[in-house]
Amino acid sequence: MPSKPLSELEAMVGEQRVTVEEFRIEAGKVEEFARAITEPNPIFRDEDVAREAGYEAIPAPLTYTRVGRFPRYRPDDVEGYGFDLGFEPEYVLHGEQSYEYERPLLVGDVLTGTTTLADVYQRDSRRAGTMTFAVHETAYRDENDELVLTERATAIETEGAVDDGDGDDAGGEDGSGASANGGTDVIDVDPSDSSADPESRVAAVSEVEVGDPGPTAVVEDLERRHFATYAGASGDFNPIHYDEPYARAAGNERVFGQGMFTAGVASRVVTDWFGLERIDSFGVRFQSRVFPGDTIVATGEVADVDRDDGTVAVDIAVETPEGTTLLTGRSSATLSSGN
Repeated sequence: MPSKPLSELEAMVGEQRVTVEEFRIEAGKVEEFARAITEPNPIFRDEDVAREAGYEAIPAPLTYTRVGRFPRYRPDDVEGYGFDLGFEPEYVLHGEQSYEYERPLLVGDVLTGTTTLADVYQRDSRRAGTMTFAVHETAYRDENDELVLTERATAIETEGAVDDGDGDDAGGEDGSGASANGGTDVIDVDPSDSSADPESRVAAVSEVEVGDPGPTAVVEDLERRHFATYAGASGDFNPIHYDEPYARAAGNERVFGQGMFTAGVASRVVTDWFGLERIDSFGVRFQSRVFPGDTIVATGEVADVDRDDGTVAVDIAVETPEGTTLLTGRSSATLSSGN
């Protein structure tokens, strides 16, 4: 349970904090982050390819604003999302994450993030006891004060370590902030991957039907280095993802991957399917954790098509070959009305 009563937390709903300052989107960091989520698309590392694809500069992956958690982008008096909720870091789960995009994020952008505590509430769970939910909404604006994207994150504090099924990423949003040298290990990706071919993308609403499957993103035989590399790329240095004694002391069987690492792999499905510039929203709900040795498979399926508006909604899932669902989600895109 939080050290603060629910009534005190509820009174904070609606408060705002500037939580990200001078968040400069840098080409080297974009490439590092893309590699960390095993993204092979060359638009994230080659400016010529990006410009040929119609971008003014190298774009950033859909979940790239996780990089804004690095201390250098935080005001001196801000930790996490800027609100002292009295949560115990080792018992905080990352329940959901979603984004709404006004345009792609590009190298050269300089962002400011303002976070609102959008909601706080409690629920009882058979496995986790009383769970306290906190919903943080962060609006990112560029140097011209134009809205680029809005991010919503739901953190859940439980009464103890939880088996899979009530969320993921223990300690994720309000983690301890311990440091690690996680960015030096390079994850190899294949730039010749067919998903990088813009000719394979769906651009017109006439090309899709409800039930159509999308591309598949697979990462085989995960290792601890995947989690350490993602930590170095994203700034999520919670030791529960790489420090075995720490993870066990918190009641977990071993270290496990960041939920947002899995979400980053899932984002490859819609980026490969429609192209980054057509994505309007992307959101996931974490279901289970991913461990060293696991293989993960991300898939998508068309759930709805609005031919008048030119929009398509797709359901997303990431599973292991054994059938464990790691996350579910939904994304939307605006396509052309061409035939």
